[in-house]
Amino acid sequence: MASLHTSSNSFPAWVFFCCCCCLPLLLTSSLPLKGASTAHHACRLRKINFQQPYIRNRTYTLAKTVHASDKDTDNRLIGQQLFVNIRENNRCYVMKRVVELVVKDVLLTEVKSQYPYVEEVAQFLASLTSELSGCQFSGKREHIEKNLEQMKSKMEQLGENGKTKAIGELDLLFDYVENACTDVPKKGGNKKKN
Repeated sequence: MASLHTSSNSFPAWVFFCCCCCLPLLLTSSLPLKGASTAHHACRLRKINFQQPYIRNRTYTLAKTVHASDKDTDNRLIGQQLFVNIRENNRCYVMKRVVELVVKDVLLTEVKSQYPYVEEVAQFLASLTSELSGCQFSGKREHIEKNLEQMKSKMEQLGENGKTKAIGELDLLFDYVENACTDVPKKGGNKKKN
């Protein structure tokens, strides 16, 4: 009887020991190591975002409709030049910034009443940047800013046709964001337009 009494008294002590000592070890083992970057996970979108035929069709139809009005065939806003001197792990961050720029400076301006589907596409792209709100760059920022500034500057130099070009390249933007920000990048985000 004495041994039963002793083991029943030690059970609460054993539970207390496990809760105080073992549980914190179990919880911290699933956390990233100190100094490990969590930005990589914040810079990822679910593939399902890009597999919705409705929004893909809206985006591509809008781009095709407006591309016909683009008078400048020599310049491109969305292309591999955005990734010059950019490490692979910063490409999604770059694309997040490009999307923010296109939504704010192009799609949410007066053009939203000129073309079909602009508001739907703008909402979709804004939802992607919202999901990427925690996505930050790692390393040096100057190449990222330089590439974004060149794109913005080119768009401004083209004046109204800069906005037309940006909308006409929404299909490219869609593909580049998908390639840079989904876990399994798809080949060929740099298709050429004539």
